[in-house]
Amino acid sequence: MSGPTLVIDLAEPVSAAVLRELLALMVRLSCRLEETCPACYDVHVPAERLGIEDTRDEDWRRPYPLPLIGERSTDERSTEEGSTDERLAALVGFNPAREDWRRPFDVYLLGAGAGDEDVFEGEHADEPEIEAILGFRAVQAVNVSAACNRWIDHVATALLTAAVMDVTGGVCKAELAAGQAAAVAGIPGLLGVADDGWDTALVTAEFLRAWAGRPGFRLVK
Repeated sequence: MSGPTLVIDLAEPVSAAVLRELLALMVRLSCRLEETCPACYDVHVPAERLGIEDTRDEDWRRPYPLPLIGERSTDERSTEEGSTDERLAALVGFNPAREDWRRPFDVYLLGAGAGDEDVFEGEHADEPEIEAILGFRAVQAVNVSAACNRWIDHVATALLTAAVMDVTGGVCKAELAAGQAAAVAGIPGLLGVADDGWDTALVTAEFLRAWAGRPGFRLVK
């Protein structure tokens, strides 16, 4: 994935009931859903379903002249008045490059009896300080990974992760940029900051929602 990823560490394997709730959440939030393997979801989540306000101009879908033909000299145009080129130039349409707020994500369970256990072990190797703050060693994790890297994807990743945590429980690990630990120190739901070569905040869903609402919010990865 090319966008940010957040990891939810779980002290116990998720139950079948929780997995059903997680699937129901994905169905409710997404406009496109594919379960590529058990508890691994490829989803498109409209930003407004996460409570993200669309701040673009109301007329962002307004028609505009399609650039179907290149610029031609005045002499060339004058000799072909009423030509096919002129009629094509009058066509209008919608800008295909305008941003679509249906954000693509992978949401997937890893760990004991779930997903790729080797990937899980690699992601959770050598984390003594994190484990000391958590008070447990993770046995499973849910990764929430965005496919895009715009500002909206960082906010959507935080809010989608918080929604998943409402179902699964657990503690989220969020890497912090240099100097960011002091800036987030007063946000409710911060359980601690571990230094495992870089600062990693261990946080609740409450923290993610509050942090994502702050000006200039952006995840490291």
